Amino acid sequence: FQMKTDSGYSTMAVQQKQEEKLWDAIKISAYVLGTGLLVFTALVNSVSWYVQNIWDTSGHFWQTAWLKFYYQVEGNERTIFFLWAALVPGLAFWGFNGIFLVADVTGKPTFITRYRIQLGKNDPVDTKKLRQAIYTALCNQFFVSLPMLVPMFYVMKWWGSTFSKELPTFHWFLVELSIFTLIEEILFYYTHRLVHLPLLYKHVHKKHHEWTAPIGVVSIYAHPLEHIISNTLPVMTGPMLMGSHIVTIAAWFSLALITTSISHCGYHLPFLPSPEFHDFHHLKFNQCYGVLGVLDYLHGTDTVFRQSKAYERHKVLLSLTPLSESIPEAPKRAE
Repeated sequence: FQMKTDSGYSTMAVQQKQEEKLWDAIKISAYVLGTGLLVFTALVNSVSWYVQNIWDTSGHFWQTAWLKFYYQVEGNERTIFFLWAALVPGLAFWGFNGIFLVADVTGKPTFITRYRIQLGKNDPVDTKKLRQAIYTALCNQFFVSLPMLVPMFYVMKWWGSTFSKELPTFHWFLVELSIFTLIEEILFYYTHRLVHLPLLYKHVHKKHHEWTAPIGVVSIYAHPLEHIISNTLPVMTGPMLMGSHIVTIAAWFSLALITTSISHCGYHLPFLPSPEFHDFHHLKFNQCYGVLGVLDYLHGTDTVFRQSKAYERHKVLLSLTPLSESIPEAPKRAE
């Protein structure tokens, strides 16, 4: 009986100690998480306050510049729309890609070319293929994207706020960009999966995949039908649903074109978003269909990518050492 009693007391003591340890762990976790949350909130508020101060300080300048332009074109909404929705993004696209085209053709500057993702490819680029890519890209811009802006103009005119004399606030600008990005991710992922169906791939999407090692200008090298449903509509839909200001539309279109150019450029440059995800799509065809990769993860269309060296390199490069050197491909086995 004494042994049973001692055993009971021993078991209770062990349970009590375990409960005390659990409670201590909960208190420590709550303290760490609470402190971390407070620090994070303070940091976010500080950064937000700082950025808002910069925006407010420069806001008067931008508002004045916008009004000056607005009155210079006499508030002509058609002129305002096509200058900002077509000319500004077009200049951003070709200005940005012009730098990469020099590197692709000449192999210089080495500061860019040493960051090539697929080593030995486009070194230098095939000039015949390049001319065809530039010609197709220009045709898509002038004969597909530009005409699509016509119905968009009337949608934005119907909203009424697109051509306002007052610019949107910084916070609302960020909110709209977030919504645009989400809409583009959903529409691009599913339309991209659509054009990978055998029939559409053969007659439509195969043109884009002629480049297994893409370059920046190839981002809009596509069949006209694909350029409509997969390239242009996912980007246009957000601003049309939100009734966005024309300046926001111009910024979003320019950002979308520059981002897709980075994804296709073939170089993993320091401090820029990683292009490894979409570059892997061009290499393997049936992986990495989206922009952000969220839907690819949910649908399991990135499983091969996650097992590759490209996935290890899929991050913002914060040093000057190319990731192809710091995370090289595994050596091929001898047959």
